Amino acid sequence: MLRTRIADDLKAAMKSKDSCKVSTLRLILAALKDRDIAARSANNRTEMNDARILDLLNTMVRQRQDSIRLYEQGGRLDLAEQEAQEIAVIESYMPEQLDEGEIDQAVRAVIDEVGACGVKDMGRTMAALKQNYAGRMDFSKASGFVKGYLTSAA
Repeated sequence: MLRTRIADDLKAAMKSKDSCKVSTLRLILAALKDRDIAARSANNRTEMNDARILDLLNTMVRQRQDSIRLYEQGGRLDLAEQEAQEIAVIESYMPEQLDEGEIDQAVRAVIDEVGACGVKDMGRTMAALKQNYAGRMDFSKASGFVKGYLTSAA
């Protein structure tokens, strides 16, 4: 399980005194704990599964990419480098991302699979993509492909 692997790697990073990895893994585990607490308050007693953890990791990577852009605009290259190091740690727990060509193929396959024929089927198509490609696909890019295909199909 991904959560266990992250916790074990935190212990190893603490022993090797890798401060960047320690702080990044602590951030991940804290975010997981926050989501668990929020789920408990919503009367959901289950822990986050690996697919939801991968969604969280994707969100964390996007946040850091936005921060890098802002730090570079502000001339704070030291902070941008720190964010880039955190991205590298986070991405080490994610499966390899699909490139644009692979996203395009996956979108076409899912559209055929669900029988989508217009923009009204976009939600079903995106749900199927998220179920089949969790953590491996940039869904903002996929959304553009889906919208393009379903708009032209209508």
